[in-house]
Amino acid sequence: MGWLFRPARPAGPMVRGLRRLASPRFYLRGVIVVALGGLVLVPTIADLVNAGMKTVASDQGDCRIIRVVDGDTVSLICPEDGMVSARILGFDTPEKYAPRCLGEFVAAEQASWALRTMIQKADRISLAQEGTDQYGRSLVKLEIDGVDVGRLMIRAGHARQYGGGLRGSWCG
Repeated sequence: MGWLFRPARPAGPMVRGLRRLASPRFYLRGVIVVALGGLVLVPTIADLVNAGMKTVASDQGDCRIIRVVDGDTVSLICPEDGMVSARILGFDTPEKYAPRCLGEFVAAEQASWALRTMIQKADRISLAQEGTDQYGRSLVKLEIDGVDVGRLMIRAGHARQYGGGLRGSWCG
């Protein structure tokens, strides 16, 4: 009968692990990880399916846009240069990879999707290379259906005019 009245043993590592899995905090972390993963995977898949099909007339021959990095940067494959990261001139969008606040990150995602949509819907895309920046990216002037992309992005509220120098904050 002594076995019926044994004192409870402290929970072992397996029981503690199961309790942690059942905690609301664990589920919240999982939801956040899945949501952030979706913000990375969905645009990448969209780029591969749609934007990678777009041919861009350039002074180096026909290039292809393979990825929209953020609202003012794209990745191209060009015949002479191979894969190139290109910063589009004339405007600035919120920072996607080093945002200063949540609002800037959300605005950066919206700007990226706006540029991606413009590229996907375009009949004609052309670019002219105008040098390189301090990070080694090509500086390009990009036009969609004969209209400067900077003008379209600014008019849509996803960008600000930018000609170099210090950039203002996108937070509050």
